[in-house]
Amino acid sequence: MEAEHPLVREVFPELVTELMALLEEEGERELAVCAWDLRLVADCGCGDDFCQSFQTEPHPEDRPYGPGHRCVLLAPAKGMLNLDVVNGRIMYVEVIDRPPLRDRRRDEER
Repeated sequence: MEAEHPLVREVFPELVTELMALLEEEGERELAVCAWDLRLVADCGCGDDFCQSFQTEPHPEDRPYGPGHRCVLLAPAKGMLNLDVVNGRIMYVEVIDRPPLRDRRRDEER
């Protein structure tokens, strides 16, 4: 899986830095450490122009996360950042109403 799914910190380094800081502020130290190694598994796919959310772990579409799931609401300066966490693993990063994320992969293509 690692080879086909890039590290989020390599694609969106500013977002990972922000996530780690916000998680620390919320007292979520273990999740802050985990955020460093998140992988970009799949985009949300909803097609909404205000959504830049993505999966960090594989999960069947239209299925609940089940036992061990919790939502971590963060307080960024702009927009919304929320995490779906299952048994201490960040599964999904919800990125809503925020400026466009700068994708470092596009920078490398130039």
